[in-house]
Amino acid sequence: MTGFWTGARLGLALTAASVLAPTAVLGQTPASPPGRAAVLQSLLDCRSLSEDAARLACYDQAAGAMDQAEAKGDIVVVDREQARSVRRQAFGFSLPSLAVFERGEAPEEIDNVTGIAKRAYQAGGKWVIELEDGAVWQQTDTENVVRQPRPGTKVEIRKASMGSFFMNLDGQRAVRARRVE
Repeated sequence: MTGFWTGARLGLALTAASVLAPTAVLGQTPASPPGRAAVLQSLLDCRSLSEDAARLACYDQAAGAMDQAEAKGDIVVVDREQARSVRRQAFGFSLPSLAVFERGEAPEEIDNVTGIAKRAYQAGGKWVIELEDGAVWQQTDTENVVRQPRPGTKVEIRKASMGSFFMNLDGQRAVRARRVE
């Protein structure tokens, strides 16, 4: 990557800046389309200025406003790879708020994840597996796990029917599981 202000990040960064800049320059409040941050809309509105100096001043102000909004946490700028990573980290949870990461192209359907066990223990006769990425999965059925999992065990979790999941531990027969953390 050549720098922060390239590719997808430029578009997202400009989104936040656009909300505040045209408002101050033009003295009006832009109407943002649903789902679009006002700071981005302000930046985009700068394009409508025909005079070069006014347009540049608008962009400068909008970029500054966007930078401040991101620094304060009022907006979050992510690229496609970061959004994909968030969806993978949330695998196993039902979180409708993740829809914000699904703009543009249709997101890849994630139907399984793999990881390495950081910790494995039994609670109430069922295995609890903590993965290196921090996800914690718990066995929900009473299937016997022949080879006890331990740190370093390869774990594969895949979607099953009706919102359930199967967990394979080092290629053994799958057990039903649910994500607990």
